Amino acid sequence: MTEKEFWQFMERSWNEKGRAAQISGGIDSADPALQAHGQHISGHALLPNGYDEMSDEKILRIGELLFDRKANPRTKEAIMVILAHIPSKVALSILREYNARPDKGLEIFAEIALDECEMWNE
Repeated sequence: MTEKEFWQFMERSWNEKGRAAQISGGIDSADPALQAHGQHISGHALLPNGYDEMSDEKILRIGELLFDRKANPRTKEAIMVILAHIPSKVALSILREYNARPDKGLEIFAEIALDECEMWNE
């Protein structure tokens, strides 16, 4: 899946199903860890309804973009937010693999996503 295909998939999902209801807030801090938490929380606004019903094949296709070093960091953040909320061993495996070698600047975000995915998969 390319980035363009990912964002087209997201647009279709939002248009067909709407976005998942969320309560959100913001965190304003110079601390990189708190900034990552704030970005992760804000990223929840991207979740389309039905995100948790995604097939393993779709999860794998989306997850491939995490390992594309040319993919935009914001795309990767969106992908991690989605995968973090899916109670799936496939999503969990992808996030574990990505956490072993995250992109520079996404280390904390990746850790937060993995923690959340582990919680959903308990």
